[in-house]
Amino acid sequence: MKSVSVVIIGAGPAGLLLGQLLQTSGIETVILEQRSPDYVLGRIRAGVLEQGAVSLMRQAGCSERMDKEGIVHHGTALMVDGQMHRIDFQDLTGTSVLVYGQTEVTRDLMDARTASGAPTLYEAEDVSLSDLDSPRPTVRFRKDGIEQTITCDFIAGCDGFHGVSRRSIPAHILKTYERVYPFGWLGLLSDTPPVDDELIYINHPRGFALCSMRSHSRSRYYLQCGLDEKIKDWSDERFWDALQDRLPASHQDRLVRGPSIEKSIAPLRSFVAEPMRYGQLFLAGDAAHIVPPTGAKGLNLAASDVYYLWKGLEDFYHHGQSGGLEAYAGKALARVWKAERFSWWMTTMLHQFPGQPAFESKMQQAELAYLFSSRAAMTALAENYVGLPY
Repeated sequence: MKSVSVVIIGAGPAGLLLGQLLQTSGIETVILEQRSPDYVLGRIRAGVLEQGAVSLMRQAGCSERMDKEGIVHHGTALMVDGQMHRIDFQDLTGTSVLVYGQTEVTRDLMDARTASGAPTLYEAEDVSLSDLDSPRPTVRFRKDGIEQTITCDFIAGCDGFHGVSRRSIPAHILKTYERVYPFGWLGLLSDTPPVDDELIYINHPRGFALCSMRSHSRSRYYLQCGLDEKIKDWSDERFWDALQDRLPASHQDRLVRGPSIEKSIAPLRSFVAEPMRYGQLFLAGDAAHIVPPTGAKGLNLAASDVYYLWKGLEDFYHHGQSGGLEAYAGKALARVWKAERFSWWMTTMLHQFPGQPAFESKMQQAELAYLFSSRAAMTALAENYVGLPY
């Protein structure tokens, strides 16, 4: 049986970032991951970083490539009725966001973890958590066919929506809140230059579209689609035709087509689990909450969870103070619900809902008209998009 200060379940960006920050603070950790490193890096996710997430990467000592290759965006565009409306983050809030793919964030954190010599155990199977309400919880797992046990002070559950951490909280204690949307996003990744220097969110009668990017030569595009759609029915040509049809006339000729590197369909949901702490187990990231990707909040919410947990653990180990850990769930959830609201609002405002009553359609139109006519409304969008303070 081994013993360690903190066991982190999950080697996605949340778990790796927490591990690296704790490493810089001299706090011993072990990370357990069910999948292989290649599988983890193969996940295609968003790449818009708030300043808070950027700052944490720098504090973790993992920002060299991000600072060199990340693309600063001072605004974004919303297209409605064929008209482009730019939301100027710099003017409205004095700050910006950074476009840097989640895969690259994960790769940088993996490399830093390896360089530090701190252990990450990939392909750890049948992970189970016990004695969570005791001072020394236990983590059991199987690695290379050998059953192993680790005792620790704390467990950080960073293992995503389907992981074991949230399921380890007793059902009579855990409460969940969920909204499942009646559509998904069909995404295409291609080695083609982006159609614009900034992201474009499109409200179109045939459905929402988003023009995003990973770099100056790699684009990520999305189309709203039905939940019954199949990837095999979407050839590259069909995707490009549908996207071009939804683009504003000013950008249709700018669209550069090319073969897809990856295509996928992701359902959209809003989800929150409470509490985010049970005994010595702390949930962080997708283990505790999911947001629709419309507001670019998924990875950024995980980063703010990590910040609160890191600071709480630092106070505990370096100063003997438990106040930060006691306050963790309340602080994290306060920010989570604000991000859930913003992501729900963006999703509701920009998508076409099947069978939507005429009244709701008029409300959507009025919401958009008000947004573009009010500096205060645009400021509210901008300050939520660039990230509320920790």
